[in-house]
Amino acid sequence: MRLFLLTSLTMIAFAANSLLNRAALSGGHIGASEFASVRVLSGAVMLWLLMTLQSRTRPVLLRPDWRGIAGLVAYLVGFSYAYLHVDAGLGALVLFAGVQLTMFAGALAEGESPPAARWLGMAVSLAGLTYLVWPTETVALPPLSIGLMVIASVGWGVYSLAGRRVSDPLAATTTNFFYASPVVVLAGLALHPSPALSAPGIWLGVLSGAITSGLGYALWYRVLPSLGATKGAIAQLSAPVLALIGGALFLSEPLTTRAVLASVLVLGGIALGVVQLTTRTKPGR
Repeated sequence: MRLFLLTSLTMIAFAANSLLNRAALSGGHIGASEFASVRVLSGAVMLWLLMTLQSRTRPVLLRPDWRGIAGLVAYLVGFSYAYLHVDAGLGALVLFAGVQLTMFAGALAEGESPPAARWLGMAVSLAGLTYLVWPTETVALPPLSIGLMVIASVGWGVYSLAGRRVSDPLAATTTNFFYASPVVVLAGLALHPSPALSAPGIWLGVLSGAITSGLGYALWYRVLPSLGATKGAIAQLSAPVLALIGGALFLSEPLTTRAVLASVLVLGGIALGVVQLTTRTKPGR
């Protein structure tokens, strides 16, 4: 139950990142590069403060895991720019579909053998996502934004795979944010930063960085060793459903019948792939 609650809290944080990023950019409060920079810097500061409070001394960073850091950079930059032209819910669906495929591929390459139920769960969930994003007159799929979100999905998948063997989630996440910060800022400067910068945009970036990213990612690294790669991949597919609901409630994004049916398929796939079905026999039988 504790693992379920922690995982659920992490998925809420993931969904909130989509909502915060989309709200900041669609409202013209901040540019994509500035949002990514504020997000990673505020996350690094929050994590550093938490490490200081925990150790009561000056925090010591771990040896950098460059695979995880590169994945985090690709995710942060691709994620921010993708949300310039795609809704929060749709962007999250594309993101976590790519994450699932990346993590399954990584797990298979390292010798993990997912049971048949987990394969079935992945297939059902991806069928729901495919149904939702299949091109129609009512579903806009900007090619550049979708491509950037695919890059972000591979980055996040790599970052998640790197976190499965972490022994100190807070220190590992702080180290990743610390080393990713200058790269994300320099990438933003190179990608023609926007002049749009306002207090609401900055605060949305700080909230995303310090709370739903910094704390959310430290929590994710904490639960990943218990979930494993393939379970972790499937569990993340609940985040797009939460983002769809949040986008409809807070950003006035459309919640269509198609989206509801697709969400049912996604959640059904998660149940098939993650929930352990056990049969209990009565005494004497």
